[in-house]
Amino acid sequence: MKLKAFFTLLCSLVILQVSAQQQVKPDMVKTNKGQLKIQPITHGTLVLSWNGKTIYVDPYGGAELYKGIAKPDLILITDIHPDHLDTKTLDGLDLKGAKMVVPQAVADQLPEKYKGQAEVIGNGQSTNQLGIPIAAIPMYNLPEAEDSKHVKGRGNGYVLNIGGKNIYISGDTEDIPEMRALKNIDVAFVSMNLPYTMDINQAASGVLEFKPKVIYPYHYRGTDGLADVESFKKMVNEKDANIEVRLRNWYPTEAKKK
Repeated sequence: MKLKAFFTLLCSLVILQVSAQQQVKPDMVKTNKGQLKIQPITHGTLVLSWNGKTIYVDPYGGAELYKGIAKPDLILITDIHPDHLDTKTLDGLDLKGAKMVVPQAVADQLPEKYKGQAEVIGNGQSTNQLGIPIAAIPMYNLPEAEDSKHVKGRGNGYVLNIGGKNIYISGDTEDIPEMRALKNIDVAFVSMNLPYTMDINQAASGVLEFKPKVIYPYHYRGTDGLADVESFKKMVNEKDANIEVRLRNWYPTEAKKK
């Protein structure tokens, strides 16, 4: 029995080690109340850890990707598409006590067991969770059309104020006026994958308009492979060297397609 327990423990440690190796090294951002830890996971998914609280954004890709990461206190979901509302991944996570902030379209599709945990806000609305102000920002395709992949009003981007730092999470959007009009953004996560959101030229134009201090290209896998985020960085920094473009590997298990 002791030998069986030993091998069970050994297997668990190996799984945790493999999961940790697959995770990209996290970044730290100094706030007025300690460090904000930014952990890329995959595609449009990230984990924010701050002041003893853990926030999952669009948890997707399977629960094994979150091994070694604290269970969520808060989950933000931006849209109904399965790379954002991934019920299989949610079911594999420990969500006891976790609050979810979601748009109405997501709330309508949440399994019944999660509906009581959901706080619904729409574009232009806000909430306060874990002592963090959260505002819902529109996310949609241009030109606006009823048959577009992301219609205005269905999904939410989010701006969080964490320890005095404004963090913008774009969700699936193009360089819409609401994004271009943002002010005082410290850290931004901006999508750039065709044909679902925008190309790197639109993304660079939008970023140069609202001028975040730090920008992470994320959600950059499209139908033709991964977007050329190195060229995006060059476009931004040729016109504004003060914007820090952080390129991180959101697809550690995928080979980049040229």
